[in-house]
Amino acid sequence: MLQCGYHGGMLASPFSRRIRRAILLMLAALVCLGLSACQRKQLVQREAFVFGTRVELLSVGSNPEATVSAMAEVLREFDRIHRNYHAWEPSELTRLADACRNGQPYPVSAELGTLLDKAGMLSARSEGLFDPGIGALVRLWGFHTDTFVPKLPDAAELARLVAARPGMRDIRVSGGQARCSNPAVSPDFGGFAKGWALDRAAAILHAKGIHDALINIGGNVMALGKKGDVPWQIGIQDPRGGGAIASLALLDGEAVGTSGDYQRYFELEGHRYSHLIDPRNGKPAEGTHAVTILMPPGPDAGLLSDADSKPIFVAGKDWRQLADKMGVQHVLRVDAEGRIAVTRAMLARLNFPANHGPDLVVD
Repeated sequence: MLQCGYHGGMLASPFSRRIRRAILLMLAALVCLGLSACQRKQLVQREAFVFGTRVELLSVGSNPEATVSAMAEVLREFDRIHRNYHAWEPSELTRLADACRNGQPYPVSAELGTLLDKAGMLSARSEGLFDPGIGALVRLWGFHTDTFVPKLPDAAELARLVAARPGMRDIRVSGGQARCSNPAVSPDFGGFAKGWALDRAAAILHAKGIHDALINIGGNVMALGKKGDVPWQIGIQDPRGGGAIASLALLDGEAVGTSGDYQRYFELEGHRYSHLIDPRNGKPAEGTHAVTILMPPGPDAGLLSDADSKPIFVAGKDWRQLADKMGVQHVLRVDAEGRIAVTRAMLARLNFPANHGPDLVVD
């Protein structure tokens, strides 16, 4: 540390006093420069592979060591969530699915009980077009693996599961136990776990004093604060191209979720089958390539940004009516012909390339 002071002594000449003053001013300037260097904000980045996808954490701050430590805690939490609630590898969730199949009660942790409540809320909110209870249908189509075999499911088994109408309404939690009234129910949190993880990450970072960060879990994104003096900015992927349809600047606490048919899918005889299953017929939803939604800040912003994009995707041509019922105001949809439709609220937030714009604006 630089310290400046005057210690008594012989009277200095006016010339020497001018020199002393010049030296003191120079030293003071050096101190200020040193403090600015110490306080300059730095970008810290960490990446991992969790939830079967790439995870990226970015933060801008003046204490990189504390940021790195907080990010490590976030990644540990992601890994814990992934292991505890995996849909097909041994986990608390698969044990619950086994109990449902066998008609047995299952003792649930407080956290699992909360997630089951949220899953039921998400299903009711979407009028059943997104239901985490249809894991058996997802498995039947071959999406409970990391590699997908281009093969159609057995028609009789598909018809049986659709007729059974499995859903979160068939699970009740009381007294620390979950009971299923439908053996066809198989909970699968894959449709909202990444969004819930965004909320958990935000809580951890805030608790650690990190207030400027961007959390990206395979395209599910939440922004905290800013990137220095400017908002965090993301691109919305073209589902059939390598570039971005548009860019979007995010405000503090906002979250973005995208559901598309371009990541988890297989092709058979020229037809694409994605993992986004329509509970009404048990088949991969058609008519949509991608849906991106923006959720305002709130305690469940991440959860809702992840989950609510699914039923809007599944709804197809009726997407706008469902979005209105769900209260989702910011939506961009790419249909099966590649046409882009946006709500007016979303349009106001997007920046399109000069040579590209939405084909349809919906009031």
